[in-house]
Parts: sequence; C-alpha cells; structure tokens
Amino acid sequence: MALQEWGVSNLQTLFSLAAADALGAATEFKTPDTIRARYGESITTYQEGSVFGFAPGEATDDTQMTVATLLGYRKGTGLEGVLAGLREWLATGPPDVGGLTRSALRYGTLSGGVQAWQDSGFQSAGNGGLMRIAAVWIEGFRGAELARESALVTALTHADPRCVFASVFFTAFLEALAAGQQYRAAAEAALKVMDGLDARRTLLDAELLGIETYEANHAFSQAEREARAQVRARVRSGLDGKLTSQSGFVLDTLEAALAHARADTWLACVEPAVRLGDDSDTVACVVGAIVGARSTGAGGLSVPAHLLPDLRLGHIWAGWQRDWACTAHFSSLLSTDLLNTEPA
Repeated sequence: MALQEWGVSNLQTLFSLAAADALGAATEFKTPDTIRARYGESITTYQEGSVFGFAPGEATDDTQMTVATLLGYRKGTGLEGVLAGLREWLATGPPDVGGLTRSALRYGTLSGGVQAWQDSGFQSAGNGGLMRIAAVWIEGFRGAELARESALVTALTHADPRCVFASVFFTAFLEALAAGQQYRAAAEAALKVMDGLDARRTLLDAELLGIETYEANHAFSQAEREARAQVRARVRSGLDGKLTSQSGFVLDTLEAALAHARADTWLACVEPAVRLGDDSDTVACVVGAIVGARSTGAGGLSVPAHLLPDLRLGHIWAGWQRDWACTAHFSSLLSTDLLNTEPA
C-alpha cells in the first residue's frame, strides 16, 4: 500500500522522520568538507558510509526508539509500557545508543532518567529525548495530554528541563502544523503550550521525581525558568534561519531543525541537515518529523517516492525485524481508530 493511500498525518510523519534519519545515517559525525568530497554537492538518495554500519536505507537509533516507543504503547500499560519497549530495544544491543539513554534505561525504573541526570551532576542535556518524542504525537495524544505525556516520555531518559521543555514545545508544534497553522504561528502557539505546563509537578505526580531524587527535584526547580527561556530563544533563532551547531546538545538540534524545516519541499528541508554532518541523522530525523506534520496543511512536502521502498530499520528487537520494509509494517504501529481518523 502506498503511503499516500493512508492519508493520515501521523503515519506520514513516521515515514518522513524515518526516511530523513536514514538519509542522514551515512554523514553522521562527518564534516561538511568530507561529505562533499565523498558524496558530491547533493545527497538525494541513501548512501553507504555509516560509522555504525547501517546499510543504505536503514534508519538509526532515532527511528528505532520512536518505533520502540510506539511498540511500548501497544502493551497497553501507559508509561510503564513505553519504558519496557525502550528497554527491550536496549537489551538486544543496538549499534548506536546515546550514553545518557543507556544509563537511564539500565536503572529499569520510571525515575531512571532523573537518576541518570543526577549522576551527570545535572549537566547532561542531549537530544536523545527529542529524537524520539514525535512518537507521542504519532500515538494520538493531543492538547494538554500531549504536553504532559511528552514531558514524561522525555524524562524517562532525559530529565534536564531543557530536554523536557524542548520536547513539550516540539510535539505541540507538530500538532499546530498538522492543524494547518503557518510555520511561525505554529511555533508561537507551541511556546505558549510549553509555558503553560508545570513540568515539575507533572514529573512529581507521575513519581519520576520524589523523595529518592530530592536533589534532582530541587535542581529541576532551580533551572526550570531559565530552561524555558533558553528553549524560547533557540526556537525564535531557528525560525529566523540561524543555526549554531548540529551537535548532540538538545537546543542545538532543535534550533537547527527549525531553521532547516522552513523550506518549500521535503528534500530542501532535509538535505541541508544531511550535508552539514555532525549529528546529522538526528537533526534530519527531527526535521523529517516537522516536514511530515507540515504535509497535512501544505503541498509538496511528502517523502520522495524513491526513498520509500528501501526504507528499513537497522536493528532487530522484540516486535521488529531488520529486514522488514517500513512500508509494510509502519501502519501496524498505530491503532486502527487512529488510522481511520482524519487530522483535525
């Protein structure tokens, strides 16, 4: 079945982020000069050269964790199921796992992300939550529930308030784009959602913060206001086309993705992220999620047809085989009700 036949923005977004991730897999950690020398001035098809051994057309840990999150929701146990889904993925030894993600999931508890952040001296703020958080919107959460769930799912591995608020903004941004709002207006609406969430209370109510993580509770409280301000500044910088870096720092990734995803076609959005290297697969993946949500309200942003047939995930774990074609299996990750629901 062709992607266009489903006509569902959530599924379009899943395909878009996966294809963008796979396109960026070959250039991860490379410099722009190295990329240009090896691949030329344009990268519009999947390439060899992944440092983690991903074959052309295979998506990386970004999409794998997005899918693992969706598989976790299929367990029907909410946040506990999501944690179990991510831990099942980790247990099978994927070739690429972020350090903070690994540390958090090894705790095996909902508070593992908070404990890993505490272990880092409250310094770690990587993009490992942002890279997979589109799954919450793809799952069908909306409105205030989307904001709360995004905060919690992010904090399972990345509890720094910069990570949490970046994710809350991002899923609200996807929701606004899919509803047809213009790019900058959608971002401003999403910032209001971010400002309206009491993230620390959300984490406390779900027992991700508590007595055993008292120091983290205090650190989150102390950093919360500044974290919101930093996210807001980077969002507006990205909207203006500014780009600090494509590093693994969550705010660098968010800013870069917002800057890239303003273009008029799918490749015009994704290819610059791919060609800049560094954490190119993750930046491209986040760009892909934005472009996928944009495709609901604006023409010309669908994944190029030539990228769909070869799209795979570069790992095997519970619920997924490496040789499975994404076109044949992605629809099973969403509920039947959601597939039959038109975007708002």
